[in-house]
Amino acid sequence: MADQIILVSVIIILISIGIILIRFIIGPSILDRVVAFDTASIIAMSLIVILAHLLERFIYVDVALVYALLSFIGVLVVARYYERGL
Repeated sequence: MADQIILVSVIIILISIGIILIRFIIGPSILDRVVAFDTASIIAMSLIVILAHLLERFIYVDVALVYALLSFIGVLVVARYYERGL
């Protein structure tokens, strides 16, 4: 049962990566691309956590947390730059 749930979640993640990639490519403004990048990083973090569960290497969860922190800071920097410059 748990394997089926993981399989369904991986399929949903792969579909969402495709949708986000389309938004990143055709995004008419820079803010659309920033939001798409932030969403892609959240999707990548969930994929890392699922991979950590499947491989039973829970150190990868720490990697996902660091990646989340860096992604959040990056989005804040871009938003601040877009708003009024550095």
